[in-house]
Amino acid sequence: MAFFLFQRCGEILFENPDQNVKCVCMLGDVRLRGQTGVPAERRGSYPFIDFRLLNNTTHSGEIGTKKKVKRLLSFQRYFHASRLLRGIIPQAPLHLLDEDYLGQARHMLSKVGMWDFDIFLFDRLTNGNSLVTLLCHLFNTHGLIHHFKLDMVTLHRFLVMVQEDYHSQNPYHNAVHAADVTQAMNCYLKEPKLASFLTPLDIMLGLLAAAAHDVDHPGVNQPFLIKTNHHLANLYQNMSVLENHHWRSTIGMLRESRLLAHLPKEMTQDIEQQLGSLILATDINRQNEFLTRLKAHLHNEDLRLEDVHDRHFMLQIALKCADICNPCRIWEMSKQWSERVCEEFYRQGDLEQKFELEISPLCNQQKDSIPSIQIGFMTYIVEPLFREWARFTGNSTLSENMLSHLSHNKAQWKSLLPTQHRSSSGGGGSPDHAGQGTENEEQTVTKGNTP
Repeated sequence: MAFFLFQRCGEILFENPDQNVKCVCMLGDVRLRGQTGVPAERRGSYPFIDFRLLNNTTHSGEIGTKKKVKRLLSFQRYFHASRLLRGIIPQAPLHLLDEDYLGQARHMLSKVGMWDFDIFLFDRLTNGNSLVTLLCHLFNTHGLIHHFKLDMVTLHRFLVMVQEDYHSQNPYHNAVHAADVTQAMNCYLKEPKLASFLTPLDIMLGLLAAAAHDVDHPGVNQPFLIKTNHHLANLYQNMSVLENHHWRSTIGMLRESRLLAHLPKEMTQDIEQQLGSLILATDINRQNEFLTRLKAHLHNEDLRLEDVHDRHFMLQIALKCADICNPCRIWEMSKQWSERVCEEFYRQGDLEQKFELEISPLCNQQKDSIPSIQIGFMTYIVEPLFREWARFTGNSTLSENMLSHLSHNKAQWKSLLPTQHRSSSGGGGSPDHAGQGTENEEQTVTKGNTP
């Protein structure tokens, strides 16, 4: 078996027929330790996976669809992507777009606070640089560059590092997902019940955590890493394995870029710790922990956003909402995200089948349909969280809009359920319908899959 594993600084070729997925290795994972004392990781941590299997799928291109019109990429975009895949990183970003594209991208940025923002279109208009372009714009409009005296070139370099450390071959956990979560986080930071209490540090932490919350995601979940004896699973003792890695990788990039090197040591240490607390909150295994705490605060009416700890907790809740907000988008975008995340699940299931491992919940394409997966996800994960978020915001316009989309999208997926599932559930409306998606979705709270 011969295949390529890539890291940012070059290309490595392994040819060993005796290796298999149970002997998982990571490359380029250099641990850093700065003056703050928090361990950090560098990137390049792909698990030992046959990428030919991942890339050779009948649903390549527009994931899960059979559109006749293929997406046309410019030569410049193709050239940029091919250099990255060969491990050759250009010294400067490639922005050879005509004025029409740049003008449309600028126009979209003027509406970045709107919930119907189309991140897929924005990514095309920015030549695949949606995350970098979005973050530069938001740091500027929120006054963070001036407030923290950030060097614009250094900020851009850091954001390019973050964007390039997302795996573009992942259908879902890629830089476009990070940009989508960041745009949602920006909307939540503007909620009236929260916005008036936020400090510039809160805003910067929220945006950075959203942008980097899934960095270097390998496209497989925590149980996969555990059962294949992945070194990260051992390193973090099977606890929040991916989230810990996302956080430590982010710290590594912050230190390598020296973006915050001019700030006091105590401040940078606080920023690193708070980023960790935010990113670790996105672990689906902790969903009930955060939801129970939020319900208690709202019931007791004891949230004091003047207090830094309560404010940080609501930033954690906001990031959790942003991370799973896809079902609350308009149907056209929500459906694309659903198809992408299920494609990523199915790829993991194909790997598990290939190497004779037990197929994880939601990862069997023959048994787990996209509608059943999404209905279960909405019922057990999304609805409970967003209803409490709506209570916190006082049923703001945005919250009501999101819940309306959620209800509509759930009805759409029910109408697309396989016939036997609809008949067994009285038309698909019962939360305990016989489709395996809802049953499996309850398992994902403890087994690590998040659509």
